[in-house]
Amino acid sequence: MSHLPERFTPAFTPAYGLGNPHLQTLWGPLWRKTTHIDRERERLWLEDGDFLDLDWHGPHSTTAPLVLVLHGLTGSSNSPYVAGVQKALGAQGWSSVALNWRGCSGEPNLLPRSYHSGASEDLAETIKHLRTQRPLAPLYAVGYSMGGNVLLKHLGETGSNSGVLGAVAVSVPFRLDHCADRISQGFSKFYQAHFMREMVAYIKNKQRKFQHEGHQDGLAALAALGSLENMRTFWDFDGRVTAPLNGFADAADYYRRASSRYFLGEIRTPTLIIQAADDPFVFPHSLPQADELSACTQFELQAKGGHVGFVEGSFRQPGYYLERRIPQWLATTGRK
Repeated sequence: MSHLPERFTPAFTPAYGLGNPHLQTLWGPLWRKTTHIDRERERLWLEDGDFLDLDWHGPHSTTAPLVLVLHGLTGSSNSPYVAGVQKALGAQGWSSVALNWRGCSGEPNLLPRSYHSGASEDLAETIKHLRTQRPLAPLYAVGYSMGGNVLLKHLGETGSNSGVLGAVAVSVPFRLDHCADRISQGFSKFYQAHFMREMVAYIKNKQRKFQHEGHQDGLAALAALGSLENMRTFWDFDGRVTAPLNGFADAADYYRRASSRYFLGEIRTPTLIIQAADDPFVFPHSLPQADELSACTQFELQAKGGHVGFVEGSFRQPGYYLERRIPQWLATTGRK
């Protein structure tokens, strides 16, 4: 562990019996009880004619702090960690809005292009919209996994003009090429197979929509990808689908241009990064070194926690560290 960026932050203790990183990772999607909250959906029309769906929760106040929540790959605003943190933020009187990336809200998006780990232009448009909608509200952002990568990339690209007062990124795939390799090893192949099924289904759903609506240009763009069969790895999918649909030369070009690790030094927004050393998606050597982080970035490295896990308490009464830590950190940052 000598190449880890700093010593562990001993704040999180996994639930008894859930010390294994895979149990931590799988608890939310497989065993966590559904979090029920009231939300209102808004459709945001983008400059290129596509749309994003936003799900609002919390007080209808012009001045209450507002947190933008960004889900991970193949997730949505209904992902357990999204609804969980929205509920926790609402409990402290804060508003939140969960972004569904293109095509992730239950309805395929309108253009051939897809969402991806480097889509910071969509995040920038969303932040601009929220600042227009609630100009008096202090605005913050929280991103998980892929959403965390996009968030950190945006923060680095925009520097002091990020549009948010503080940000939290969780379980970040800092180097996408490394993560594509890591997830093809050992038990992590289980996650890889799941992602492949979901991402191929995402494209096929778009094909059906285009076919039904007679969208010939869209159909031609998807047909140009070739067969969607026999894609087993991220290198396969990102090389054959993500790159051509989104203006990248190939998978390596996409990974190089979209990986947040290359943008960290330019961040000028107060930022907390929460990471587990046992994350089954991320090699230890993929984590940034201390000298790669800007002065306003706090790196919280936990020994355990898996990928977007951090389940504490017990089997019968599980607790969620992220839903304690994130609202607390944002509230502290907001008072500075």
